[in-house]
Formats: sequence, C-alpha cells, structure tokens
Amino acid sequence: MKTLVICSGGLDSVSLAHIIAAQGELSRLVSFDYDQRHKKEVEFAAAAARRLHVPHHIVDIRSIGASLTGSALTDDIDVPDGHYAEDTMKVTVVPNRNAIMLSIAYGIAAAKGDTGVATAVHGGDHFIYPDCRPAFTEAFDTMQCAALDGYADVSLVTPFVHKTKADIVTEGVAANTPFADTWSCYKGGTHHCGRCGTCVERREAFHLAGITDPTQYEDPDFWRAATGTATGTDSHQETA
Repeated sequence: MKTLVICSGGLDSVSLAHIIAAQGELSRLVSFDYDQRHKKEVEFAAAAARRLHVPHHIVDIRSIGASLTGSALTDDIDVPDGHYAEDTMKVTVVPNRNAIMLSIAYGIAAAKGDTGVATAVHGGDHFIYPDCRPAFTEAFDTMQCAALDGYADVSLVTPFVHKTKADIVTEGVAANTPFADTWSCYKGGTHHCGRCGTCVERREAFHLAGITDPTQYEDPDFWRAATGTATGTDSHQETA
C-alpha cells in the first residue's frame, strides 16, 4: 500500500505517520489550514514530513473554515477548560470538519496514485465528535468507494478508531514517535496550556500508558482535578 496520512501535527496523527512509515507504506502527509486558532500545529506536521522524508501538502481551506461558525477553534469563543467527557467541550466541534478534510484527502490520494487515506480518529473522540465515530468512518469509506468507482481504489485506514489515547502513546513509542515534537493544545500559546480538553487528554494518556510525558504545560497539574486522578499515582516522574 501507499498510504496518505492526514496529519494535524498532533500526538495522534504524528504517531500514525511514524507507525505507517515504519511499515514502509507512508507516501505523504496532508495538513489543513482552516484558520484554526492553533494553526501552529501545522508547523509540527511539516517537521514530521521532513523527518520522515515524504512530501507535505498544506491545503488552504480558510474560506471554508470562515463559514463553519460557532466553534471555539475558529470563532472568538473561549476554549473551555476540562475533560472531553464534559458537555462544555462541544463548543470545540467544527461542523463537518473531518468529512471535508477526508473528501479532499481522497481526491489527493486518487490523483497521486495512493491506495489508502489514514486518519488518527480514536475512541476518546467518540463522545464529542460525531465525525470520529466508527459509524461515520465506515459510511464515509463506502461513499468514497462509490465516488471513485472505476477511477481509483482508495481505502480509509483508521487503526485507532477503537483504541484509547493511551494506546496511541504506547504504539507511538514503539514507532519512535518524538512526542515533544507534536502539538495538541487548542489554545495555540507558547506552551501547551495544560487545561483545555486536548491537553488534559494528552497528559492523562501518558499517565495511563506509564510513559514519561515530555510536554511543557503552563498548568502541569490541572489534569488531575479534571480527571479525578489522585496526586502521587504516577508511575513515572512528572516533567515540566
């Protein structure tokens, strides 16, 4: 297979890129600029492409993103603090984001002769993001097979769709993913804030996986209160 990876620059997608590269199947990385407040993530995707020696396509969909209003990721709305399992996090939904990105990625894959489009959606996304759930990914793959019927044979690759973020950390370590060179925080500051849903989920995943987190957080301890994790339960040393 020749597999295109949709890569935001976050822990999940960069890990996926390294895993597929280790399998000898990575063809290219595709990232999207939809005028997200944390667009610095694209810089980390670009670094991953250079590290893995594959082309990096940055697709400018800012005009589309401007129409996808109502999200804290694209509008002047505060990104909430807390865990993804809280209803307040629904304000981070960008309507139909994955469907739009996947459609473009399938077109690129068909044009370039790739046979797979890989996305790092995972089980932890299911609660809040409908376009990360198995029902969506399975239906989308079926739709795209019909859309490209007779022109290209491209399949959707979702190895994490039934896995946890901790599972991704474990598999990412095995593929030598440099976690310090990934960006998750939705607030897009100088360092990870440590308080938004992606930061809390990221920090908790390292804890559950029993792997040292190299990330520098502005608030390194907030995740404990957000997840109900007691102080002193780490199996490894906290890093600043």
